Amino acid sequence: MCGRYSLTRRQQEVSERFGVKQLAVDLVPRYNIAPTQSVPVVLRSGALDEIAIEMMRWGLVPYWVKDPKSSKPMINARAETLIEKASFKHCLVRRRCLIPCDGFYEWRKEGKAKVPMFIHGAAARDLFAFAGLWDEWTNKETGEKLRSCTIITTEANRLMSSVHDRMPVILRPSDEATWLDHSVNDPLKLTALLCPATEDRLAMYEVSSKVNKASVESPDLIEPAPKQPSLFA
Repeated sequence: MCGRYSLTRRQQEVSERFGVKQLAVDLVPRYNIAPTQSVPVVLRSGALDEIAIEMMRWGLVPYWVKDPKSSKPMINARAETLIEKASFKHCLVRRRCLIPCDGFYEWRKEGKAKVPMFIHGAAARDLFAFAGLWDEWTNKETGEKLRSCTIITTEANRLMSSVHDRMPVILRPSDEATWLDHSVNDPLKLTALLCPATEDRLAMYEVSSKVNKASVESPDLIEPAPKQPSLFA
């Protein structure tokens, strides 16, 4: 699964990386992005079908639910069952997005303890993209709209399997345009893109347990945890 991630890059760098010509939102460095928060999402939008960045709530609320408050937001969607789930199938065909990221967290079990690990791009902490889906819920009485998104997950690669049996789908840069292309609507072709990232694309290290609190937001969260002194030194 994926329950926390970071996006610490400058606004201009994010725009250039994903080919956004005009950025309509302000992006600030984030070190501990958590579910239900507002997150930047890359998608094709508008009459010109241009690449844009919009802010959406993390935790998908399908368009057909009666009341978002009574619907548990879905922060992740399993790649293997997208075609089978009503909540995701129409999004797979019509509402796909990229969720920009430069690292994410997972917790490694050590006995009864859970140790936070930070996973990032191996090449100078690359800026990469999770495969995502989005939807729009409309309040029939007020017309109020809620746009929300979910991160697609797949089976863990060898690196991640030491921590968890799932990982977010990190699209190959060459597949990002296809994922956003509205003319591509074959579910089988789309799900074929949702494979685990190769081990050489990622690196991982332990970080401070301060990341456990979603309210904590500071640059030191992504710094390697200090090594404990050896008892035999």
